[in-house]
Amino acid sequence: MSIITAETIRTDRLLLLPLRVEHAEEMAAVLSDPDLHIFIGGSPVGVDALRSRYQRMLAGSPDPAISWCNWVILQEQECLTGTVQATIAPSADGLVAEIAWVVGTPWQRRGIAAEAARGLVAWLGGKPVRSVIAHIHPDHEASAAVATAAGLTPTDQWQDGEIRWRLDLER
Repeated sequence: MSIITAETIRTDRLLLLPLRVEHAEEMAAVLSDPDLHIFIGGSPVGVDALRSRYQRMLAGSPDPAISWCNWVILQEQECLTGTVQATIAPSADGLVAEIAWVVGTPWQRRGIAAEAARGLVAWLGGKPVRSVIAHIHPDHEASAAVATAAGLTPTDQWQDGEIRWRLDLER
C-alpha cells in the first residue's frame, strides 16, 4: 500500500487532477512536440504507448514504501496542458519527494509550470514529507525558474548530469 496517494490540487488557475489512463489520448497530443524531450529524454509516443505507461504508473511502485503520485494539469476547465509528479520515498531524514513537471509547448511561458509546481509543493507540505528535490539540467533555464518559484534552491550535488535542487519543509 502506498504511503501517500495523489489527490486533486487546486491553485488560482489550475486543477491538478490525479492521473487516469483515460488522460492518455489528450496527453499524447500535449506531449507530441519533440522539443519537449530535449531535456527530459525520450521522444513523443502514441496514445497506446502512453496508455500502457499510465497503466504501469497507476499500478504503483513495486516497493510499498515508495509512492508514485502523478497528476495532469487542467487549465481553467479548458484542456490538459501538462503533468506534475512526485515520487515519495523514505530516507534517513524522513520522507523525501522528488518532483518533476512538463508543460506542452503551446502553453509554455504562461506561468503554468510554476503555478503547478507551487501547488504541488504546498500539497506536499501538508503531508509527512521532510524535503522536496528536483533534478534539473544546468542548461534548462525554464525549469530552473520553475524550481525557484516553487521554493527550491540549487545544491552542489549532481545526478546523471543534472543539478539537484532542494527545499526542506518546515516541521
